Amino acid sequence: MNMKKILVLLVLLVAPAFAAASTAKVVLEKAPVNLHDKSSLQRGAQIFVNHCLNCHSAASMRYLRLTDIGLTEAQIRDNLLFSAEKVGEPMATILDPKDAKAFFGVVPPDLSLIARSRSPDWLYTYLKSFYKDPSAKTGWNNSVFPNVAMPHVLWEYQGDQRLSVTQRVDPLTGDKVETRRLVMDRPGSLSAVQYDQYLGDLVTFLSYMSEPSQAWRRQWGIIVLFFLAGFFVLALLLKKEFWKDVR
Repeated sequence: MNMKKILVLLVLLVAPAFAAASTAKVVLEKAPVNLHDKSSLQRGAQIFVNHCLNCHSAASMRYLRLTDIGLTEAQIRDNLLFSAEKVGEPMATILDPKDAKAFFGVVPPDLSLIARSRSPDWLYTYLKSFYKDPSAKTGWNNSVFPNVAMPHVLWEYQGDQRLSVTQRVDPLTGDKVETRRLVMDRPGSLSAVQYDQYLGDLVTFLSYMSEPSQAWRRQWGIIVLFFLAGFFVLALLLKKEFWKDVR
């Protein structure tokens, strides 16, 4: 009986590993995020306000924090303050949750911490992976997030993609192998390189917004590590000096 219990326990422990292995894993592209590039952060803030803030909110972020990326209060007030009256207000959307529920079937999530919950690489790949799908309510689908309720709001810049699915038989195993890839049917107003940079600026700002002090924190972390390394060398030399006459 004890042996049976042990076998059952082993099966329960190993089963999740097989389940995870059988799930198709999405290969994420590396997001070109540079939190020290204030020009990229400023462009990303403009993209976020113009395209994302229409439906999504960022309640944990205030417009005033944009002064940390090099913008003045006058620039914020004149160019970015569309859904608020004062620079000190949070970045909230004007879309009513009830209307959002009716339009998309779900209320768009707050994006304050999306880069921390999903990762910049996931966001970057996700925003590049929309394709036309007539069966979807919005007419769009996504290969990274299947059946997502969000439409492709940047389609004018990227263009129209379609999902191409091909199947072949593996000559060694005889198994059917399915290949899925996105094909561009109609180019957008930006080239592929320009669109990648456009998304890079947006994801850079989303990464900054998820933790505005992270660049400062990392910089001081490096300084502290160098200090500790120097202090270790000093402590080692002092220890040798104090114990040199002890046998």
